[in-house]
Amino acid sequence: MSTSNKHPISFETTAELQQAVALASANVIREAVNERGIANVSLSGGSTPRRIYQLLAEEDLPWDQIHWFWGDERNVTSDSDQSNERMVRETLLRHQHTPESHIHPVTVDVDQPAIGAQAYEKILRGHFLGHDTPEWDLILLGLGDDAHTASLFPGTKALQEKERWFVENWVEQMNTFRYTLTAPAINSGRNIWFLVAGEGKREALGNVWSEQYAPTEYPSQLISPTAWYITRDAKP
Repeated sequence: MSTSNKHPISFETTAELQQAVALASANVIREAVNERGIANVSLSGGSTPRRIYQLLAEEDLPWDQIHWFWGDERNVTSDSDQSNERMVRETLLRHQHTPESHIHPVTVDVDQPAIGAQAYEKILRGHFLGHDTPEWDLILLGLGDDAHTASLFPGTKALQEKERWFVENWVEQMNTFRYTLTAPAINSGRNIWFLVAGEGKREALGNVWSEQYAPTEYPSQLISPTAWYITRDAKP
């Protein structure tokens, strides 16, 4: 675990957190494009990022130099109201002149999730050709009530993965497959930000930050974030 949890960036309200993350994300993207001519961003699903994406869509960004990816996805088609791809397209990408070739949604295969995950890993490895891990300029992560992040859930097989970048992950407690970046593929980011809002996350955050290292129970402990953005009521 990163020691960045010693100095989380705290906000009184979720709205303040969302505004700050949107502005900080825009700055990271601009800096990446200025330095390397491209920005690679991995996005999270969930209710807190939804507003962040709406705010980010209002920013003056070099849209044709940003590549958008997803850190995880549900095993549903893109027209489902449960789809992370659909949420991002409706909030962040709908009104921008982003080339479709720069939008990289998870290749969901509802009937054969392993095939879908392998196809997305191939896309990632093709985009980051020559690199041992993905080179994210920014990766946004949430924290579940059970201390999962992306779709790395407690007790699941994906927690043990060391070689693959992206896998299908059977989640017994939900009786479904989910698609997810692996911990090594997440930890390769230049900026790895956890976004944690609400007192309902306090117990999970306390477990992740505890001295007890038990990533099988608290999968977010596998991640070494560069920043925690939290609301004060979420702080243990």
